[in-house]
Amino acid sequence: MSTSRPESAIDLFSDPVLADPYPHYRQLRELGAAVWMQPLAMFALSRFADVRDALLNWQVFSSAHGAAMNDPVNQAIAGNTLGSDPPLHDRLRSVLVRPLSPTGMRQVTAHIEAEAERLVEGLVARGSFDVATDLAQHLPLTVVSHLVGLPEEGRERMLEWGTAAFNTLGPPNARCLSAMPTAMGLVEYAFTKLDPAVLKPGSWAALAFAAAERGEITLQQARGLILDYVGPSLDTTILAITSAIWLLARHPAQWTEVCANPSLIPGAINEVLRVESPIQVFSRFVTRDIQLDNVTLPQGSRALIMYGSANRDERKWSEPERFDIHRKASEQLAFGHGEHLCVGLPLARLEIRALLTALARRVQRFEICDARWAVNNTLRGLELLRVAVS
Repeated sequence: MSTSRPESAIDLFSDPVLADPYPHYRQLRELGAAVWMQPLAMFALSRFADVRDALLNWQVFSSAHGAAMNDPVNQAIAGNTLGSDPPLHDRLRSVLVRPLSPTGMRQVTAHIEAEAERLVEGLVARGSFDVATDLAQHLPLTVVSHLVGLPEEGRERMLEWGTAAFNTLGPPNARCLSAMPTAMGLVEYAFTKLDPAVLKPGSWAALAFAAAERGEITLQQARGLILDYVGPSLDTTILAITSAIWLLARHPAQWTEVCANPSLIPGAINEVLRVESPIQVFSRFVTRDIQLDNVTLPQGSRALIMYGSANRDERKWSEPERFDIHRKASEQLAFGHGEHLCVGLPLARLEIRALLTALARRVQRFEICDARWAVNNTLRGLELLRVAVS
């Protein structure tokens, strides 16, 4: 291993850093392509090109040993889509993605748009509301839980389970350990308590078990797909919706442009995801020695794949701290890249677009009344965003 490797003592998962990570990300990008993080005993990949290349190079930066930063969770997710590489990953993903295909999205578009219109009309009539709960949670918790098709017990706990699961993907700090019982409750529910007979016919969960009956995947793998439907379909979308309103409220001239020209919304969504990536970091297992910028990452080490930093890399983006809905940000990495590109991205885009479109028809201005950032080992976003609308 190179003796001149850059090192850092930053604790990326301390409360102060999680509250404002971006200056620390900049320090890591300036230090080098691969920085040894002393508190974690892992390498950090913080630049756009290196993160993108690592996501494409699954043979070296492997998910088969898990994407978490601790062994118990990596063992728990081994063999599901987050904890697998091709060819197993391809087989699981082919089942997971079916209801999220373009045809599947067309079938739910009218319902999601109508629900967004109904929701926004009611909230705007109130004059003020909490974006994080009243607006952002509604579509994922009602429409998505209906599509997944879990019985009442599962639907009631989806959000609690998802947030805890993302905390457990971090290092074994107090936040991770305290979330472990709740997150393991999801694993127990999916693998021991969920009865396929009570699933809504035609639902996403039922389709997974039907694939197992046909022998495409095993029954255990079908149960593992429930984890993929519950967590990623909720938290990331909820946080992205909330961040969109936060950013557009703080840039009223750009919101005025969106209202006048709703065709700007898809580009605005990409810029929101770039500036405030809902998932900030996953890890990968290094399967063989590899050099980045004259630093050797040895076989058996772990690398932090830092989406949130890559999306603000000065080497890729001009004035990366600036929010600009006209920026060509389609290459942002917020939902991954390559083999592990989030399969739920089309649904997330549909939900965000439907809500922004409905708001653009009714709201000329957002006034931020109160805001509070959530603290999570993996996720970034607001847990409270109270706005007044006019």
